[in-house]
Amino acid sequence: MSVPSVDVAVVGAGPAGLAAALAAAEAGVVVALIDAGTRAGGQYWRSPAPGAGRFTPSTLHHSWRRFTDTTARLDRLADQRKLQRFAEHHVWSVERVDDRWAIHCLVGPEPRQHAGRPPVTIRARRLILATGAYDRQLPFPGWDLPGVMTAGGAQALLKGHLVVAGTTAVVAGTGPFLLPVAVGLARHGTRVRAVVEANTPLGFARSPRALLGVASKVGEATAYAAQLARHRVAVRHRHIVTRAVGTDRLTGVVIARLGRDGRPEARTERTVECDLLAVGWGFTPQLDLHLQVGCATRMDVDASLVVTVDDRQRTTVDGVWAAGESTGVGGADLASVEGEVAGRAAAGSLGVRPDPAALARLSRRRAALRRFAEVMHRVYPVPSGALDGLTDDTLLCRCEEVTVGSVRQAVDDLGATDPRTVKLLARPGMGWCQGRVCGFATVCLTTRHLRRPPAPEDLRAFAQRPIAAPTTLGQLALSPDDGDPGGTGG
Repeated sequence: MSVPSVDVAVVGAGPAGLAAALAAAEAGVVVALIDAGTRAGGQYWRSPAPGAGRFTPSTLHHSWRRFTDTTARLDRLADQRKLQRFAEHHVWSVERVDDRWAIHCLVGPEPRQHAGRPPVTIRARRLILATGAYDRQLPFPGWDLPGVMTAGGAQALLKGHLVVAGTTAVVAGTGPFLLPVAVGLARHGTRVRAVVEANTPLGFARSPRALLGVASKVGEATAYAAQLARHRVAVRHRHIVTRAVGTDRLTGVVIARLGRDGRPEARTERTVECDLLAVGWGFTPQLDLHLQVGCATRMDVDASLVVTVDDRQRTTVDGVWAAGESTGVGGADLASVEGEVAGRAAAGSLGVRPDPAALARLSRRRAALRRFAEVMHRVYPVPSGALDGLTDDTLLCRCEEVTVGSVRQAVDDLGATDPRTVKLLARPGMGWCQGRVCGFATVCLTTRHLRRPPAPEDLRAFAQRPIAAPTTLGQLALSPDDGDPGGTGG
């Protein structure tokens, strides 16, 4: 099928991408909304697969009405031919061709199911990247046991398939995201033994102004606390999982209290029996495409690498805007506001007259949400002792089976002076996930061993990928005419 050129291409159909596509299309320009998922919504508004069972949105989602209202408006725009949707389109590369952005996509529900379906290239005058983020993980002894998974993975199974990943669970790590994960599991029949939170929300008391204008966040937290109490879920603040227990599967976890120095106190260790550990240390922005096109980056408060944008969400690359977690992890509300700003700004660059009052309102809302996000990251940092218990045989990179000891050896014996060199010498981040799981941990472990803090260039070594989605050599070898019968292949 021929894919005509559009005015604005939006990559990602989560809260930021949906808001950007809606704002740009309603402004009057023609928009392409490109997403790898079968249905819109991203991870935040993930819908169950067909046949998964009875779905009650209120039990798993916040602001579901906003999602349905947005998609209904997008449907009307699609009927008016102001919007084209490209579901199950995995963007593996973006490049500038003449005066257009060429967005190269593989088509199919899963990366391994592209065979037999020709790739597609979508061309656009302007590009908005709203690619979201994925779970940030840190290794610990036993984290590779079956039954240990990311908090986002447990949530995705529940939202996408209405399936709980275990009968008895511990939810651990840090950050507000642990609360909806624990509540969702408890509501759907899992016995949640504890939420093991490395920090405490009392830190917000030092920055009360950050809560002004974000009353909904306080309401959400209060509601989650009430639901956890209703399900008799204990919340262990200032605690951490030091190791997972089991032989061929998870049977329990060892937790310990964190001292004032952020390190586990051995004398406080206790074992909690469980067959599921859902663990998360926040999120890592997905920057493959941003870095491909040359966007400048910076290190955010939470030590994430994020894209640099101005007050209109413009990146440092002409014709490219970014919105959502890629500009700083801050949640769905902030992502939606940034997406709307980016959509309006991209349309404005094509001659659409801006609405100053609307932009001023959005700017105020964005500022309040960004203040809250910054304080949230300061309240919920990765504790300084999170990597203290790593033995040399602890697995760091699952894909390449690289141990913690191999990284230390690369520094001590082979002279590596930065994470990129460690990657070349010991091969963490060289496997199937391309460093998405182990990259942040490798950076932290390497710089810790070198006795220096992580730097943006350390993070870029694991975030920069020339190919953003699993791609076969056969697909790469397709010529434009072979790959795109409509003549738009690139």
